Amino acid sequence: MIEFLHGTLVSREPVSAVIDIHGVGYQVHIPLSTYEALPEIGADVTLLTHLHVREDAMQLYGFLTATERHMFRRLQSISGIGSRMALNILSGVAPDDLRQRVRAGDVAALIRIPGIGRKTAERIVVELRDSFSREFTGEGLADSESRGAREEALMALQALGYARNAAEKALSAVQRVGESGTQQPSELIKKALQELNSR
Repeated sequence: MIEFLHGTLVSREPVSAVIDIHGVGYQVHIPLSTYEALPEIGADVTLLTHLHVREDAMQLYGFLTATERHMFRRLQSISGIGSRMALNILSGVAPDDLRQRVRAGDVAALIRIPGIGRKTAERIVVELRDSFSREFTGEGLADSESRGAREEALMALQALGYARNAAEKALSAVQRVGESGTQQPSELIKKALQELNSR
């Protein structure tokens, strides 16, 4: 499993980007939301990734946020929705808006996403509505946000050169002693760095 890529942005298009990592260029398929937030060519960039393996190919999909990747994986879990369609959906609607449409059972709004027909829209609502309602209300929302913030912080610490195990231990330590409520990734990174440097 390739968790993330960190390197120099070589090229960027609405559907893909190429990242140079120590002289090796990795092509990554991306949603439009990630494309719009990418830095200029030649700048450092970090993308969370999902590796899709088929009989005839291996394809990398990249996302700037843990929320995008999480939604991509949830969409892929639905029968009849593959990687390309999941990416297309995320290019047509932001994850938070998609959650709201699914929770509201708004099939008509989902159909307005390019490439999504009525049957697919209905299947998305049927298969994700209950889980979205559980995940993103009350404590479920806080838990999901906390997991997303931790994942982004972990990715950043690894990009800085820290081993995954060490980074996870530092994050666990600061989250145990931290204030209650969801912390932003930047706060977690700062506290984890202090924890790592104090050892």
